[in-house]
Amino acid sequence: MHPIETILGLLVAVAILAWPATRLKIPYPILLVLGGLGLAFVPGLPRVELRPDVVFLVFLPPLLYQAALNTTWRDFRANIRPISLLAVGLVLFTTALVAAAARYLVPGFSWPDAFVLGAIVSPPDAVAATAIAQRLKVPKRIVTILEGESMVNDATALVAYRIGIAAVLAGGAFSLSDAGLRFVLVGVGGVIIGLVAGVLIAWIRPRLHDDAVESIVSLLSPWIAYLPAEWLHASGVLSVVTCGIYLNRRIPTIVSPRMRLKLYAMWDVIVFLLNGLVFILIGLQLPVILRRLSAQPLPRLVWYAVLISAVAVLVRILWVFPATYLPRLLSRMIRRNDPPPPWRNVFVVSWTGMRGVVSLAAALALPMTLRDGVTPFPQRDLILFLTFGVIFFTLVVQGLSLPPIIRWLDLPVDGEAETEETMARYLVSVAAVERLETLKSASGPAAVAIARVRATYEERIRYFSRLLGDAPAGNGDGQEEDPLVCETGSDAAAQAVEAERRMLVRLRDQGVIGDEVLRKIQQELDLEASRLAD
Repeated sequence: MHPIETILGLLVAVAILAWPATRLKIPYPILLVLGGLGLAFVPGLPRVELRPDVVFLVFLPPLLYQAALNTTWRDFRANIRPISLLAVGLVLFTTALVAAAARYLVPGFSWPDAFVLGAIVSPPDAVAATAIAQRLKVPKRIVTILEGESMVNDATALVAYRIGIAAVLAGGAFSLSDAGLRFVLVGVGGVIIGLVAGVLIAWIRPRLHDDAVESIVSLLSPWIAYLPAEWLHASGVLSVVTCGIYLNRRIPTIVSPRMRLKLYAMWDVIVFLLNGLVFILIGLQLPVILRRLSAQPLPRLVWYAVLISAVAVLVRILWVFPATYLPRLLSRMIRRNDPPPPWRNVFVVSWTGMRGVVSLAAALALPMTLRDGVTPFPQRDLILFLTFGVIFFTLVVQGLSLPPIIRWLDLPVDGEAETEETMARYLVSVAAVERLETLKSASGPAAVAIARVRATYEERIRYFSRLLGDAPAGNGDGQEEDPLVCETGSDAAAQAVEAERRMLVRLRDQGVIGDEVLRKIQQELDLEASRLAD
């Protein structure tokens, strides 16, 4: 079968498997992995072997970029301490403890081999965490922490992974000081390159006046950030994340309403297809891995995989609870500014540690031989199998158990986002009325149309003020408005929508609302602006 036919067949399988996942309310990564595993044992179907360079180059940049575009910078910054403790501290802690478990529980592992395995299985997956957490009713802060962790931890894990491989290839030689310095340089370099790429893209996009060209630039943005960082041996992951977060702040002002609607729809489709292909391909890898380990009994291999998976899960629980409560016990300032969360919230964070595509791609990217080109890389096939076992165990066991656990814990309802949205809708309506007050009508019918548009907004203000109880007074959008003569109601409505959009961006920039609320209301304004422009 031609490779193109195989890809098309896999896309059909993604659509078929994603449909029952939606109906059964099961996170689709779980069903896709199980479906891929089932397809792998169907006789006569072509065997698909996932190439690591394809995963790192084709799949990882756009998936991380889209996740960064959907990140609320205000919330990310407010939770930088727990995110850092998870994305850096927990990854290194997991690497060390999984390495110790592999060294003493699995025969044949040396310390460098075990360290490589620990680095591979240490980072929870961005796609799995987002796909599962967003479909469940959990407090907003939990989703923010999980998404922030899963975007940054890949960089930590991949740096540790490369250090481990270098130690194996060097015969076990390892320098902690050199490793620490390299970790800092790789991370800082990735952030700087990503920021430069973001500034460059933000400068280019407003100067493009062709929708097709702007769509291409948007599509290539992840690689504009990723490739230079990889060429310069910096963190491509952090470069993409930095670029995406920066552009997320700029998109409301540098992209037209019509183009935003097109690009959001385009990215939704692309990311869904990439996610689907990634997880179904993970399931398809097992027969390939088992063929290489045919000399060892399968029950023994499964037992090793269960042990390593259990260690990976327990290590996260052992880290998350002390990392949450100890800083508050030791620092009165932290305790005062950030009171301890309920243990139920902490347990959900500790249980949401699904592994995915980065772990599998890192395992597949292991060298086949040592530097002499003859000696096989130690325990390569067993590392592959154990990695698959951890991915499968965490996705299926933790992923399927998470919804009933959340229902059993009865997490407190978080109404922060709803309050922010109501506040934003009230203030943008006030801004629209204030703009309408500056307009002049060209005729009697135009005056009637302006009054009708204004009456609509005043009704919204009354409604949202009742919801807020004590609604704040509007103070415009901080800009002097030029008087404008309107000839039709559409002109007045267009001016009101533009005033709403400016106020919305201002509220986001001031930290009154997050990017999630901005995107939701902005999409409605973009639809209205597009309707008025037709």
